Order: sequence, then structure tokens, then C-alpha cells
Amino acid sequence: MDDVVIGIDASTTAVKAIAFTRDGKELFQAREAYPLSNPRPGHFEQDAEHWWIALLGALKQVTEAVGAAQVAAIAIAHQRETFTLIDHAGKPLIPAILWLDERARPQVARLSAELGRETIRDWSGKPPDPTPALYAIAWLAEHQPQTLDDAAALVDVHGFFVHRLTERLVTSTASADPLGLLDVKNGTWHPELVEAAGLRPDQLPRLVAPGAICGGLGESVARLIGLKAGTPVVAGAGDGQAMGLGMGVYGDGKNYLSLGSGIVSGCYSRGITTSDAFRTLVSPTGSGFMLETVLRSGMQLVDWIVRTTGSPSAAALEKAAVDVAAGSEGLLVMPYWAGVMSPYWDGAARGAIVGLSLDHEPKHLFRAVLEGIAFEQAIASEAMETQAAETRAAETQAAETQAGGKPAAMIAAGGGTNCALLMRIMASVLERPLSVSPVNEAAALGAAMLAASAIGWFASPETAAEAMAAPPTRHVDPVDGLVSGYRARKAIYRDLYQATRETHVRLGEVGQV
Repeated sequence: MDDVVIGIDASTTAVKAIAFTRDGKELFQAREAYPLSNPRPGHFEQDAEHWWIALLGALKQVTEAVGAAQVAAIAIAHQRETFTLIDHAGKPLIPAILWLDERARPQVARLSAELGRETIRDWSGKPPDPTPALYAIAWLAEHQPQTLDDAAALVDVHGFFVHRLTERLVTSTASADPLGLLDVKNGTWHPELVEAAGLRPDQLPRLVAPGAICGGLGESVARLIGLKAGTPVVAGAGDGQAMGLGMGVYGDGKNYLSLGSGIVSGCYSRGITTSDAFRTLVSPTGSGFMLETVLRSGMQLVDWIVRTTGSPSAAALEKAAVDVAAGSEGLLVMPYWAGVMSPYWDGAARGAIVGLSLDHEPKHLFRAVLEGIAFEQAIASEAMETQAAETRAAETQAAETQAGGKPAAMIAAGGGTNCALLMRIMASVLERPLSVSPVNEAAALGAAMLAASAIGWFASPETAAEAMAAPPTRHVDPVDGLVSGYRARKAIYRDLYQATRETHVRLGEVGQV
């Protein structure tokens, strides 16, 4: 009895509730989808009530499948930066504004000028960009000031769910952190960022560390889903940090690489460090920090190439591209089809294809896209690992650092790991082996690890991760014959953004005339 925990992953498209055993084995999964609204260009919204209906439905299915007596705790991972405003009864006052939303670019510019771009970055760990909620909240303060003033609370997805499940206004530091309102060093709301957003301190949830028990499941909700009243609801983390934990990345010397529609990578840092080269986030274990990079155009760019070239499938293009020599016969692709976050934080940036000739075919373009993604990731990983190593060395006063030594181990997951050519290119450009995780739902598993630790199955989130993370199913080694050539091409790739930056700005200005 009581030998199952439920990890919840409330993503941009659906809630998944998954029952896990003490060894990390998935027993049962339920998924309930919800719609995404795009009412105006750059505006992306959801009805938080749709999240709630989906959560209840998914939890009820899991409870019926495994039995209420089996479930020892629940923990939540979720889409980050997304938020809504609620009244005292917990009813949403506005459509939730999503992390995808771009409406607040003017507020990014205004607050960067008023507070200082580097000041915001160093306080919050996040270089100014429309993604953190700080700027969308400031947009509300300008466009819907009465609604913002009337709100009882601002809640992220985690806080919304915990309030509904337990009637307590509580959220995790690892969930609230991506909002951009946190003093990332101390794990507390930053008073000057809160004021800049147009909020009052009393409108913010109480913060607890990830892995803390937020409260017990309320009786009325318990009856709806069939669970026991009082079942512990455990503080989780944003989906990016939870995903890394679920893949077994929780301390020095490991990186994670999620090859999905966008590409997210992260590494652990013992101490606080900030940079434009990455975002600094509260660690899902509550100890240390996670450094993270995001490439918005990942495998969705591969899909775009397939559609645009009229190819039958990505597999067909990959088969043809295997015979193309490294370097794609002089092609170089900068994969900023959806702008760029780290390290340039430039919404005006766009993709570039350099070196086209009449001899090039779709197979060359396909391989060049994979190489461009790998070059971008290599530069991002170098910056993260160097900073993390310098912070570690400074804290331990060690003479040696990882920088210049053996690269950190990297665990990969996501749909891109099924592309054998991408994995060979990535390993060769990164100059390290890649281990492939078999876990399909790493964010939910990361949440389950926090639940397992909170109820005493394990002494800490780290030991929970050690016990529950599945070992890699395969390893991909660098191809010796490719490493030196890719190293030379990566040096050329580094200059591509600066070479095209002004052109993209000018094109954007012409487009607005």
C-alpha cells in the first residue's frame, strides 16, 4: 500500500498524470488536452479552468487504474512563465497569458531602460525577454490596471493547481522562478521587480522549496477524483528543471539535452552565476542552480524543411543526407527561424542559409540544418559549462576546473534522438559521447521524484533521482573523422549572427512601413 506517487506534467497542450513506483517504473498514464487561443498576433492565452478540468480528469483516470490506497503523494511540473490572476475564491479573472506570448516587447524595452538590463538579469537570473511573466504583468498594469489591482493573487500553473487542490496559496520557488519576479540568489520575491511589474506583495503566493509538502488534498476535490483526503500535494518545479531531474541530472558533471520542437539544455551549478549566454534557474532539488539554454527552432525546423522541400518524410531526407559530406558542400544554416533567446536575446533575428549554389539539393539543406542546430548547441554548452566550472572552482578554491578538460556527460532525450544522423553530428560537434535516456515523460518523473523524497521514500531529491532515473539505453560517440572539420566550421558559424544582425533589423523596419 502507498507505494505509488503521481507526477503531473501540465504542458502547453495537455495535462499528463502518471503513476510511478519506487523504482521509477511507469504504471499508468492519463492525458487530457486543452485548447490554445491566439486571439491577436503575438497573443497566446488559455482558460485556466480548462487546465483544472483536464487535471481532474487525468487524476481520476489514474486513481481508478491504480487504486486510491496505492497513491502516497502528488507533485506538479508545468509549463513555465505562464500565469493568471485569481479572485479570493480562486476564480480566474483573465485568460492565462502563456510563455509563448509576445505582446510585452515594449515593456521589455521600458523596464530594461528603467532598471538596467544587466540589473534585471542579475536579480532574476533571466536576461530581459518577453518570455518571463514580469513583462506581461507590466503590460496588464498599463492596459488592464483595474483588473490587476482587483486580483487577490497572481499564480503560475503550479500555484493555481495547489490552491485548487489544497485551498492554500502556495507555490514552489522552482515554479515561480521563471516568472522573472524572484530574487534567484535568495529564493524570495524581489521587491523591486514586484513593484516594477505593478503588483503588491500581498498578491503573491507563499514560497516553499521544491520537495516541500504544500498541503493535503481537500475533501471535496478528493471525492471528485477518488483519492484520499489529505493526500500530500508536494511542491514541484517548472517543466524544464523537472525534466532535467527526471533524466538524472542533479549535480556536478552532468548536462541534459532535450531535442524536441525547441531544444533545451541545462547543467547544474553549485553557486549563483548569471550571463546573457544562459538563464539561471532555481534547481529542482532546492540545492544550487540550473543553467539553461533554449533554441526555439529545434525539431520543428526539421519539419519545416520537410514541408518546404516537398519531401515525403524526415526519414527519407535523412537517408539521402547520410551520403552528403560533412559541411553540406559549403552550406551553413543559422537556425533562428523563431528568433533567438540565449545568447543574443534578439526577437528580430531570423534564420539564415549561407552558401547556396545550383548544385545543392534538399538533402544538403537537411544536413546543414542539423549541423546548424549542433553548432548552436555546442556554443551554448561551452558557455554554460565554463561558467559552472568557474563558479565551482571559486567556491571550492580548487586549482583545476572542468573548463579545458573532459567535457561533462550529456544525457539526451526527446524526438530528435530518433534521428541517427543528428545524434552523430551532435556528438561530433560537441566532442563528447551522448547517452540517450529511455524516459519519455521526464518532467512528470522529475515531479514524482520530488514527491517520493517528500514522503520519506528517499533521503533527498538527489537520492530519489539516483534510484528512479532509468539508465541510458544507448550511447552515441563522436565520429573521429568529423571532429576537426566541424571545429573549423563552428568557428565560422560563431560569426554568422553578427554578420546578419543589422540586416534582419533593417528588414524588420521595412516590414513595418
